[in-house]
Amino acid sequence: MAAGLALGRVWPGLGPAIGRWQIQQVSVPIAIGLLLMMYPILARVRYERVAQAAQDWRMLGASLVMNWVVGPAFMFALAWLLLPDQPGLRTGVILVGLARCIAMVLVWNQLASGDTEYAAVLVALNAIFQIVGYAGLAVFYLNVLPGWLGLPGQSIKVNAVTVAVSVGIFLGVPLIAGLVTQFVLVRRKGRAWFEANFVRRTSRLTLIGLLFTIVVMFALQGHTITSEPLTVARVMLPLLGYFAGMFVVAFFGAWALRFSYEKATTLGFTAASNDFELAIAVAVTVFGVESAQALGAVIGPLVEVPVLLGLVYVALWTRHGLFAGHARRGDVAA
Repeated sequence: MAAGLALGRVWPGLGPAIGRWQIQQVSVPIAIGLLLMMYPILARVRYERVAQAAQDWRMLGASLVMNWVVGPAFMFALAWLLLPDQPGLRTGVILVGLARCIAMVLVWNQLASGDTEYAAVLVALNAIFQIVGYAGLAVFYLNVLPGWLGLPGQSIKVNAVTVAVSVGIFLGVPLIAGLVTQFVLVRRKGRAWFEANFVRRTSRLTLIGLLFTIVVMFALQGHTITSEPLTVARVMLPLLGYFAGMFVVAFFGAWALRFSYEKATTLGFTAASNDFELAIAVAVTVFGVESAQALGAVIGPLVEVPVLLGLVYVALWTRHGLFAGHARRGDVAA
């Protein structure tokens, strides 16, 4: 993060130069970093367990409620509470809250030793709901609901192609690549060779991709962040409350329901993470690259990355204490 901010500050033209490298409003450098992160994770998923994970209705139900009911409503409330006089920034923040994570959550889940197969199922479920419901949710939370509450609304029309492209790039490409890689190598070399060689040798790509993505994201906005610290600080407040609040409710709620640590971790990070690329793409497409809405959306991942990285350590710290008393029963692990 420090390296990205320094690069963006020292070379003010670096951010705009990187930002111009886009396809359908999707940043190519960030896409490269995210694909590099996700490919090793999706290649190692035991897809024979995915069907079993998809039958866990308690887990799926909790995820759907947290992601598509609690999350958008919580971000809407925080944005209006903390940015009542900043309609553009508020809209950008709400767009972040509506875009459920389908990419970087796999990295946080892996770092915190969550359940990889359940993460794959929940991410796929979010992708489907994203394509079907994102545009409608954006209209509801930015136009319809404010009208019901007597608040000024923000007229918006979201292009379904933008949503589909984001989902296709950040989930479809690495998922297909991971499936093909695992199928071919396991069939030719066997599961033992695959786990001992391919998985072990490619595991570091995830962290390399993560570091690359962070540097690029902060370099893109390094000059803006260091030039407008008060504006950035105001936008950070609802985002901090959102990421931390969603994780706490989902993670400790799962603990109260006696989920295993692995499932609680997966639920916590899928609830707290967001598809920042989609939010940024929508804000830029609808309102323009220089708009306050785009700035509000861009600050989202700049807050999400350090907060969720910190929450990885929070989850790991509770693993042997908070979850030690859970007996192994059904879907509950010791």
